[in-house]
Amino acid sequence: MELLNGAGSPAATDLIKDGTEATFMADVVEASQEMPIIVDFWAPWCGPCKTLGPALEEAVTAAKGAVKMVKINVDEAQMIASQLRIQSIPTVYAFFKGQPVDGFQGALPGSEIKAFIDRVIEAAGGQSPGGQLDEAVEAAEEMLNDGAAVDAAQTFAAILGEDPKHAAAYGGLVRAHIAMGDLDQAEAILNGAPAEISTTAELEAAHAQLELTKQAANAGPVAELTAAVEADPDNHQARFDLAQALYANGKAAEAVDQLLELFRRDREWNDGAAKAQLFTIFDALKANDPIVLNGRRKLSSMIFA
Repeated sequence: MELLNGAGSPAATDLIKDGTEATFMADVVEASQEMPIIVDFWAPWCGPCKTLGPALEEAVTAAKGAVKMVKINVDEAQMIASQLRIQSIPTVYAFFKGQPVDGFQGALPGSEIKAFIDRVIEAAGGQSPGGQLDEAVEAAEEMLNDGAAVDAAQTFAAILGEDPKHAAAYGGLVRAHIAMGDLDQAEAILNGAPAEISTTAELEAAHAQLELTKQAANAGPVAELTAAVEADPDNHQARFDLAQALYANGKAAEAVDQLLELFRRDREWNDGAAKAQLFTIFDALKANDPIVLNGRRKLSSMIFA
């Protein structure tokens, strides 16, 4: 499945070049009529430049042809540096339609460099690869919600082929396999996640859903557990099992209510199992879900009462 236009990433040599005062007009001003040009003003003696330059090149390459980069050594291009009033380096400008449209001074972390590149591309009317992949994730999520788990899994996998560290796609692939009932494969995918994204909210949610799905396979009958709790409200194990059974039957709000009641009665029972189970459910649901918002509010009021 091809998610990006074109045959693939243009060679880095086509995207990044060294410029001079003699080539500035052609490499930057004229070239920016067609697409944004990132200009990195640097010097061999500049320490931060040695960090920023490679990070910029990586971000430009990752944009897959939506933007190009020209590197200008200010020691050899003092007239251009003077005209653009460059007072310190590294300084980075983005040109579009022959004019500077954005820029920054000093070294930035990788996330801010990517945000800068994305902003420049979008300001020029283009779309960054991240934007395209995010749209593909939304489409895959719709497939998953509509019950087309196999199609969703294929789409998530294709996204990961473009960006192996796309947390939303990785979490989506895990959840797609959960929906297909292939829990072993879902767990294997989760365990193989790159370290950089292993603690993201998307993967935490997928892990929580996997744990809850495993619990559902062993959940007891709701009616029997309800009767046991009604017969003995201090039967904490029965109440905990009832919460699992309710969640397994699609009654998340009722499950949260039972866990909150268990926490109210004995917050230390079974090494704080009620609180831990609540957090697992909260992680599995969307952060703005009313069940999560109400549940967190009630739990907080009990903790801090």
